[in-house]
Amino acid sequence: MPDDRPQPPRSPFPAPSAAPGFPAGPAGLLLCGARLTDGRTVDVRLGGDRIEAVGTAGSLVPGPAGSRVDLGGYLLLPAPAEPHAHGDTALSADGPPSCDPREVQRRATEAALLQLGHGATALRSHVRVGEVQGLDAFAAVLRARQSLRGLAELTAVAMPRVLTGAAGADGLALLRDAVKMGAAAVGGCPDTDPDPTGYVEAVLEVASEHGLPVDLHTDAADPARLARIAAMAGGLRPGVTLGPCGGLGRLPKEAAGRAADQLAAAGVGVVCLPQGGCGAAGRYGTPPIRVLRAAGVRVAAGSGALRDAANPVGRGDPLEAAYLLASRQGLPPETAYEAVSTAARAVLGLPEVRVEAGFPADLLAVRGEDLAGALSLAYSRIVVHRGRVVARTSAVREYCDSAATAALGLPRQGRGGVP
Repeated sequence: MPDDRPQPPRSPFPAPSAAPGFPAGPAGLLLCGARLTDGRTVDVRLGGDRIEAVGTAGSLVPGPAGSRVDLGGYLLLPAPAEPHAHGDTALSADGPPSCDPREVQRRATEAALLQLGHGATALRSHVRVGEVQGLDAFAAVLRARQSLRGLAELTAVAMPRVLTGAAGADGLALLRDAVKMGAAAVGGCPDTDPDPTGYVEAVLEVASEHGLPVDLHTDAADPARLARIAAMAGGLRPGVTLGPCGGLGRLPKEAAGRAADQLAAAGVGVVCLPQGGCGAAGRYGTPPIRVLRAAGVRVAAGSGALRDAANPVGRGDPLEAAYLLASRQGLPPETAYEAVSTAARAVLGLPEVRVEAGFPADLLAVRGEDLAGALSLAYSRIVVHRGRVVARTSAVREYCDSAATAALGLPRQGRGGVP
């Protein structure tokens, strides 16, 4: 594609330094022979943190001192993002999560790396503040963010339990302190406060003061409360997101439709959790995604709990979330994947990614010929962040010698085909 087409704004993140064992972004990495969702097979040259050029297979060469990655047999996609993680409680299913800051940092880092291996190059972690841990867990997640710089973009949202009345004064002070420390958004769970409306008002006020987005946990089972949230959130920029909103799926169809119209009119987005609930929301269920989308609501999908008390077998895999949206909600594979990629990045305030010149070089290569097959059997993956390979997962499928497999030419994944 031509290189002189209009380009989106450049990412505000600083260029990462090279990490041992991975090609550096500025070298001009060339991804060879990748298949796109439209059926084309292309070469993609990366320069810095951008896609520099896209051409027919064999038409491009690496940049100066660049290297090649053979993506024959892989489908190349915009990288997914994780809009709803819980790094402070992740990987704690064996018992109550330790509040020791070093342990929180370790868990948050390991969880982010697990999700990076699945393809999520940007993650938003909702972190509890107040009670026993104060701001210690929040500070630990911010340290994890620093240690991951150049591999993945981890941001944190502060979640106080109570914000109203005498008991809420400390929570409000901690929320403001978290903003000063580097919170990427203001959030929390109004459902846990004696005055949910007052809670939302407090969060919106802090967000408005600092120009931050809002990301609230709510089951969204009360249509009147949801209408109040939509009315209050309508004028806030850069925006408001609600999740996981499982209660919307338990409302009568007419009530859910009215709520969807109100959220759309207010510009409020929804993050659903197809893989299960999370500790903050406490209940499972998926909102009526088709109703929300038909009303014009931006719907993203996240993973929620990652092997903690709320979901001891959570995988934190965006492609599994997309698979569930396709298999259980009946969404087309392209729409399901958009929920974990384009829509998820929009929730995080990140620029759109397309496999086109000028767009951010955040990409995921998955072994497979088409998107439906990739969502079904997404084993081998290569993850690119800011123009360099940051994670690889190679799966090998082998069968014992069989006349049936040889005669029919059945698909098989051998060691020779794994980059």
